[in-house]
Amino acid sequence: MATDIVFNNVTKKLPKYLHKYIVKQPYTSYTFQNQAVWRYVMRINIDFLSKVAHKSYLKGLKETGISVDSIPKMEGMNRILKKIGWAAVAVDGFIPPNAFMEFQAYKVLVIASDIRTLEHIEYTPAPDIIHEAAGHAPIIANPEYAEYLRRFGEIGSKAISSAKDFEIYEAVRKLSILKEDPNSSESEINEAQQKVETLQQLTEELSEMAQIRNLHWWTVEYGLIGSLDNPRIYGAGLLSSIGESKWCLTNKVKKIPYSIEAANQNFDITKAQPQLFVTPDFAHLSYVLEEFANKMALRTGGLKGIQKLIQSKNLGTIELSTGIQISGIFTNVIATENQKPVYFQTTGLTALAIKDKELIGHGTNYHADGFGSPVGKLKGINLAIENMYPKDLEAYEIYEEKKTTLLFEGDIKVTGTVITGIRDLMGKIVLISFKNCTVTHGETILFKPEWGIYDMAVGKEIISAYAGPACVSSFDNFGKISENKTHKIKYNEKQKELHILYKKVREIRENKKNDINLLSEIFYKIAKEYPNDWLLALEIYELIYNSKSILEVDVFNFLNQLKKEPKYNALITNGLQLIKK
Repeated sequence: MATDIVFNNVTKKLPKYLHKYIVKQPYTSYTFQNQAVWRYVMRINIDFLSKVAHKSYLKGLKETGISVDSIPKMEGMNRILKKIGWAAVAVDGFIPPNAFMEFQAYKVLVIASDIRTLEHIEYTPAPDIIHEAAGHAPIIANPEYAEYLRRFGEIGSKAISSAKDFEIYEAVRKLSILKEDPNSSESEINEAQQKVETLQQLTEELSEMAQIRNLHWWTVEYGLIGSLDNPRIYGAGLLSSIGESKWCLTNKVKKIPYSIEAANQNFDITKAQPQLFVTPDFAHLSYVLEEFANKMALRTGGLKGIQKLIQSKNLGTIELSTGIQISGIFTNVIATENQKPVYFQTTGLTALAIKDKELIGHGTNYHADGFGSPVGKLKGINLAIENMYPKDLEAYEIYEEKKTTLLFEGDIKVTGTVITGIRDLMGKIVLISFKNCTVTHGETILFKPEWGIYDMAVGKEIISAYAGPACVSSFDNFGKISENKTHKIKYNEKQKELHILYKKVREIRENKKNDINLLSEIFYKIAKEYPNDWLLALEIYELIYNSKSILEVDVFNFLNQLKKEPKYNALITNGLQLIKK
C-alpha cells in the first residue's frame, strides 16, 4: 500500500489486513487518450442509459460527483461519497473475493485504478475505473440498493472458499490482465484461457464463495430490474459497457426471474453473457440474499461447517453455543457416527474471541501452535456445562484447584487440575483452563501435560462457521495478495506523439476557441500516421460540426471510410449520432 494515502472517517474503520490491497491512484499516468476514452464512454452511456437504466443511475451520477469529461480523482469522489456514508479506494485490478466483499461491508467501493484501452472501449475483461466509478458508484446513491450492497459484503465476506478458489481467482486475474494489455501475445492469452477453463472444469462442487460470487455477478455486476419483457439496467458491468448494455436488452439474451438458483449459474468474465437475471425490485435482492445466507455455514454451523473450513485450508472461525469464537486454520474434526462433532483442532496461529473481540491473553502469541477442544455435553449428563450453575459445577467436580476427569460424548476425555475459568458478561462459563492435563480420544492422545496449560472452550454445539477472523485485529497479515500485477503499458515514441495530439484537441475544446488551422494540422497528421484512430478524429469532428469547412468534410469522409470496418462501425455511428444531437 502506498504510504501517502489519506484515510477518511469511513476508510479509517477498515481492518489493517485490507490495507495491503489499496494503491495510490496513478492519476498522472492517465494519458490524454485515456481521458478521451472515459469521455466517449460516459457521453454514449448517459445518452443511451437515460432511456434504459434504473432511474437511480442518472441521479446517482450527480450525487456522486462523477464528471463526464474527466476521469474522477479518488480524493474528489471521497469528498462527495461521504455525504452518503461511503468511500472509495483504488486497487490493482481484481482482488480476492473475500477481501472485495469485506471492503463492501465497510461501505467502501473498491475501484480498479487502470482504465481500458481504446481497443477495449466497448467492453473490458479487466476491472477498470469506468466500470467501478461510472458503474458501481451512481447506483449506491439509492439507499435501498446501498444497504443491499453493504449487507451483501457483510455476508459474502464470511463465505467459505475452497482450496481451488484462490487458484481460479489467480488464473482469471492473469487472463484479464493479458487480454487488456495490447502487448500480450496470442499464445500467452490462449494459454491463460486454457488454464481458466481447465480449473473451472475440475471444480465439481461449488464452494460458498463461488456461489455467492455468482449471486454478486448476476445482481451487482450484471443485474436487470423490472419486468422480464421490459427490464431496466442496474448492474455495474452493464452500465459501464457500451456494447453489452445494448446487447443485453435484445431478444438474443435470455431473461430469467432472479432467484437463489442464480447461485449455481457460473459465468465467463471474458465474454458477453448469454443470459441475465431480472429482479422485480431491490427488495427482492435482499430477500434472496437472506435466503442464501440461511444455507451458509455462517448460520448452520455443525459438522458440515467445520468440514468446509478444513477443506478450504484458509483462516476461518467457528462459534460455539456459548458465544466463544475460535479463529485459525482448522485441520481436524472428530465426529460421532451420527455426524455430531465432538472435538476440533486448529494448527498454527489461533485466537479466541467473544462478540468479535479478542479475549485478553488469548491471541495468536499465546495460541501460536494451534488450539483443540471438545464440543458437546458430558457423557450421560443432560445438563451442558454452559448451563451449569456454580453448585452444578461443584457437583460435577469442575472448580478451581480440583483434579477432575470430564468424559464427553464421543469418548473425548479431559483429565487435569482446574486452574480457572472465563465467563461472559451474562455469567455463562465459556473457557476452562487446566494444568497437568491429558486429553484423549480412545487410545489417541490429543494433548499432553508437558505441552503446558490446556484451555478448553465450552459449548454444546458449533452454531456458526465462516471465513476470516472473528476479531479483525487478531491477524494483521490475513489474506493473500496476488503476484500477478497489472501490466503498465509502455508506450513507444509514436504513441506518445499521438497522446500529445489528444492533449491539444482537449485544450482547444476546454478553451472553447476553435483553431481550425491547428485542428487541420492535427487531423491530417492522424489521417497519415494514425489511420485507425477514429476517436481523435471524432473529437475533432465534434468541434467543427456545422462549421461548413473543408476540414469538416474531410474528417466526416475519414470517419465514414473507417465505418466500413465492422469493429469501428457502431462506435463511430454512435459518436456521430451524439454529435448531431
